[in-house]
Amino acid sequence: MTQSDLREEICRVGASLFARGYVHATAGNISVRLPEGGYLITPTDACLGSLDPAALALVDEAGVQISGDRASKTLVLHRRIYGADADAHCIIHTHSTHLVAASLLHAGPADELLPPITPYFVMKVGHVPLVPYHRPGDPAVGEWVAQRIAHMHAAGTPVRVVMLERLGPNVWHRSPAEASAVLEELEETARLWLMTRAAPLNADQVDELRHQFGAAW
Repeated sequence: MTQSDLREEICRVGASLFARGYVHATAGNISVRLPEGGYLITPTDACLGSLDPAALALVDEAGVQISGDRASKTLVLHRRIYGADADAHCIIHTHSTHLVAASLLHAGPADELLPPITPYFVMKVGHVPLVPYHRPGDPAVGEWVAQRIAHMHAAGTPVRVVMLERLGPNVWHRSPAEASAVLEELEETARLWLMTRAAPLNADQVDELRHQFGAAW
């Protein structure tokens, strides 16, 4: 996609997420890594439901803003995720209701948000590390997240989501549409967990998903 195409796609995905209640008011942000270098990111305090393609913040690879409205304060975290995972080309952060609720209850293992309760959670989302609470925009979060991504990659466990306790998820993928799809599956899993407190899939069931579908769990 060209930069112009990516600007339009960010706005399209933002409007879709807002219309379906995945974000509200001025919560949440979206960024993309540009093929020519640098990043686009939604402005600080922008409503994802009414983004202006021309107002998106354009920043260089060092994080210095070139044009557009003032970049979201989460730019530092986004840049650390891009630096830690070469396959990340779009990051979406939301305050999705069921995911934040699950983080308040801390439903999963000690260092993860949710147990593997459905096959599509295992296949489409994977492990979701839980980041202990820090204030919004705290630069310490970026270091924690980068270290956790590196640790999981070294163990052969890819990760495309981190959950900020009491704030919301950061989801990344190759495009805005793909990142949005992961977010949707993740939020639905959190909703199901809160409704049912279902037992997780057992080790044999997860292993079957690995062999049959290449699930990276």
